[in-house]
Amino acid sequence: MTDTRNTALVVGASRTLGLGLVAEYLRRGWDVIGTVRGSRRTGLHDLADASEGRLTIESLEMTDPEQISALRDRLAQRTLDLLFVNAAITRGDLPVGEVPTDMFTEVMTTNALSPMRVVESLRPLVAPTGTIGVMSSSQGSIALNTRGGQDLYRASKSALNQLMRSYAARYAEDPRTLLLVDPGWVRTELGGPGAELSVAESVPGVAETIERHRGRTGLHFVDHEGQVVPW
Repeated sequence: MTDTRNTALVVGASRTLGLGLVAEYLRRGWDVIGTVRGSRRTGLHDLADASEGRLTIESLEMTDPEQISALRDRLAQRTLDLLFVNAAITRGDLPVGEVPTDMFTEVMTTNALSPMRVVESLRPLVAPTGTIGVMSSSQGSIALNTRGGQDLYRASKSALNQLMRSYAARYAEDPRTLLLVDPGWVRTELGGPGAELSVAESVPGVAETIERHRGRTGLHFVDHEGQVVPW
C-alpha cells in the first residue's frame, strides 16, 4: 500500500510557533521533519517520542550555509509538500542610529538572509504542487508602519519580504505556492507577554491559511486569518 501522507519540513521547530506548527501538522495527520539547533533536548523531542515515527528531528544551524547543504543532502530522497521556515531574533528596541554594526549584521543574517538560503537550497525537495512558506510579520509591512519603533526587526522582516519577492520573480513560472505568513501578535519571546494571541490561538490559523492557499501559484503575503497583508 502506498503511503499518501503529506510531509512538512518546519525549520526552526524547537519552541513556540515552530513547535506549535509541528504539533498542528501532526494533529492533521502529516509526517513532519523539524529542525533544532545543536543537540540540547527540546519540546520537539517530546513530540517525536509520542509521534509513532511520524516526526523526525534534524539538526540545523540556519546561519551556517554548510549545514543547510548537509541537510539538503540528508533529505535528498524525501519529497516535501510543505517547506516552512520559522526563524527570527530581535535585539531590543533601539533607534537605528544606535544599532551596533555587529547587531545589525546578526539580525539581518538570521531574519532575512538565512531563511532565503534555506529556501533556495531546499527548493528542489518541494513537490511541484507543494508550498514554500516563510514566517514573516506585519512589522515587515512598510504601509502599516505608522508608529515606528523596533527599527531593526522591522527592517529585517521588510528585507525578508523583498528577498522573497525577488525569489518569486526569478521563478515566475514555478507552480509552487509561495507564502509570507504573519502569525499575528503572539505571546512569544519576540511578541512579549502583552501580545494578543497565544501560540495555541495563532498556529491553527497559520496552518489553515497555508492549506487554503495550497495550489495557488505566485507569492502571497497573508496573516493567520488568511487576510492579505499590505506590502
